[in-house]
Amino acid sequence: MADFRNIQTQVQTQSQTQVQTLSPQQVLEARLLALSTLELEEHVRSELGDNPALEDGPQDTSAQENDDNADEFGQDEEYGSDSVRDDWQDDDDDDWYDRQGGGSQGPMTEIPLADTRSFYDILYEQLREQDLTPRQMKIALYIIGSIDNDGILDKDLQAISDDLAFYHDTDASTQEIEEVLKVIQEFDPAGIGARNLQECLLIQIRRKPEGPSRDLQEQIIGTMFDEFTHKRWDKIAARLDLSREQTDAVMAELTKLNPRPGSSLGETEGHTRQHIVPDFLLDSYDGEIHFTLNNGNIPQLHVSREYSDMLENQIKNGSSSQRDAAVYIKSKLDSARGFIQALKQREQTLTRTMQAIIDLQRPFFLEGDETLLKPMILKDVAEKTGYDISTISRVTSGKYVQTGFGTFSLKSFFTDGVKTESGEEVSVKEIHRLLREATDAEDHSNPLTDEQLSEMLAGRGYKVARRTVAKYREQIGIPVARMRKK
Repeated sequence: MADFRNIQTQVQTQSQTQVQTLSPQQVLEARLLALSTLELEEHVRSELGDNPALEDGPQDTSAQENDDNADEFGQDEEYGSDSVRDDWQDDDDDDWYDRQGGGSQGPMTEIPLADTRSFYDILYEQLREQDLTPRQMKIALYIIGSIDNDGILDKDLQAISDDLAFYHDTDASTQEIEEVLKVIQEFDPAGIGARNLQECLLIQIRRKPEGPSRDLQEQIIGTMFDEFTHKRWDKIAARLDLSREQTDAVMAELTKLNPRPGSSLGETEGHTRQHIVPDFLLDSYDGEIHFTLNNGNIPQLHVSREYSDMLENQIKNGSSSQRDAAVYIKSKLDSARGFIQALKQREQTLTRTMQAIIDLQRPFFLEGDETLLKPMILKDVAEKTGYDISTISRVTSGKYVQTGFGTFSLKSFFTDGVKTESGEEVSVKEIHRLLREATDAEDHSNPLTDEQLSEMLAGRGYKVARRTVAKYREQIGIPVARMRKK
């Protein structure tokens, strides 16, 4: 009998995986979609400088009327003209925006600059003083743009790495991004660029003079942060063997730390949005809501007729020796047409998304009362528009709408929901309002605890757990009770 113990067998298996690869045109459309109005302006100017087949200003159509080859060579491609809107209106799927009161082309609106420096201006000034490479500067600019009004970096490093690679052609590792972030975290005020409250407080503590007091504060925040946030000072004192006087002293120092370092720049500097150029302009009157895209200083674009004629002549009369020239001309014409088409697609996507948000949050846009905002997530807008959730995320990121009630980021219209005892779902904004009212009216010598705030909400018909109250309180920048005590 044969001995099978020394026989080796090989098993070959096949597996199929489906990988979705974006075309260059899809990548371009995704990049343009993520740009704000100001960023798009800059990008268009750059493209005009790079591609001679792309021209700005109104197109001369007099010679085109009798040209049977206009469609073939692309000289009818335009962006920013009335003909673009007419093309969209001829499409049953795309004329919705005109019926709904929207439009692809808004007036060239400029928002007056504030007299004071903005929150971001102050950070940019400090950034310019740093000795960074152009690559590091690019990463730093993106990080600063991701810092919220409270001074906290609200994106994780992997998300920043992905965005830099996809939208800015910069392949940066999380380690490289963190090194640049450490530079920004040295900026003033202390705590800027922290990724969470614990890191924010530790940065501030480490700016203090060295000594036993600083070491003790760092130990409490670094190793007993949970006890600190829940005010378990008896456990902290017992674990560190602190006397009553020592406990009171370190508690007094820690309560001086600012959980919102961005706010220390002041209202006019830390939270002004006057430097923001809105992407949408919205008016509401007599129960009607109308909006337009703000085109800023983006010029009208069209494909160069001269380049189109050159290509036509090359095809009709060109020899094999002129083939390279024809290939070059065609590539520039294709690029120009693709860029114009991507701009049209961007307008269509932004307009549909804004209309969906208006439809879902109509009471707010009519009244301007944030408590009228309904619970809404990215999926809701995606389902209404037919776009992917990732597309809605790009559209709403860094975009703003100017209304008669102020200028708002599109992200601010997305809120969680809280159910009342009757089963009705209301926006978290309503809970935020009630928490502000309660803490503003409280006895500042004996401020309300999270447990008491939870009981207050329950009395109003909102069942919100103490931990959830703490989360909502932190979201709107209300310190814990001990820090509000006066």
